[in-house]
Amino acid sequence: MSKVLFENADKKVPAAICGILLGSFGVHKFILGYTKEGIIMLAVTLVTCGVGASIMGIIGLVEGILYLTKSDEEFVSTYGNGEKGWF
Repeated sequence: MSKVLFENADKKVPAAICGILLGSFGVHKFILGYTKEGIIMLAVTLVTCGVGASIMGIIGLVEGILYLTKSDEEFVSTYGNGEKGWF
């Protein structure tokens, strides 16, 4: 396994756990380097005074589960290259 693949695969579990537990704040997006998407999730939660948090939380939960179900190689090819910000 190459060093880049290994480094990106190390983000899989922390991003998944943060997606499941803190999904409405977009923490998992920041961990993966998707700053724009993380700011969008955080802004929706804050601007709607928490009303949008349930929607963002569901998105985070789904993404966290998707992260955990992918192999390391598939995770890196999908999310580690900075090409797929959502689902």
